[in-house]
Amino acid sequence: MDTKKMRISFDLDEVLFVSPLTHKTEPPLPFPLCRIYRERLREGTPGLIHSLQEAGYEVWVYTSSFRSERYIKGLFRCYGITFDGIINGFRHLREVQRQNATILPQKLPNRYRISLHVDDEPVVILLGRQYGYRTYQLDAQDDEWAEKIMARAEEIRRLEYPDQG
Repeated sequence: MDTKKMRISFDLDEVLFVSPLTHKTEPPLPFPLCRIYRERLREGTPGLIHSLQEAGYEVWVYTSSFRSERYIKGLFRCYGITFDGIINGFRHLREVQRQNATILPQKLPNRYRISLHVDDEPVVILLGRQYGYRTYQLDAQDDEWAEKIMARAEEIRRLEYPDQG
């Protein structure tokens, strides 16, 4: 049996980090952590990430923001979440854009063998078709977002890893 794990990545801003004015969120972190980590997680984020990992997926962050890997790890550790990989703006520039004269898209998940990327930006979704990576667009409040992403992941896993599905 093929033991490779399918990779799923999530953008941060407006996907996992949302405003409590427009989205349901996880409870704020206790003081003083809420002063260090001001972002609020979309409600259901810890449960979804744990479910994906328990189902055998690698879960990554792929953000164009320049938050440090240490900051991202620290924030999510407060919620009991450990990612399998983190790509921030610095890493993307270093490993993907490099010295290319042509400006590449801000995200190229297939360069990291990511099978599904969850993002809110229509341009990222559109570029997925052009550059050959699969996406799921998530932005507005949706009480069933976790179930929909899990279903999309299972659909892609059946296509890419038929012996595991």
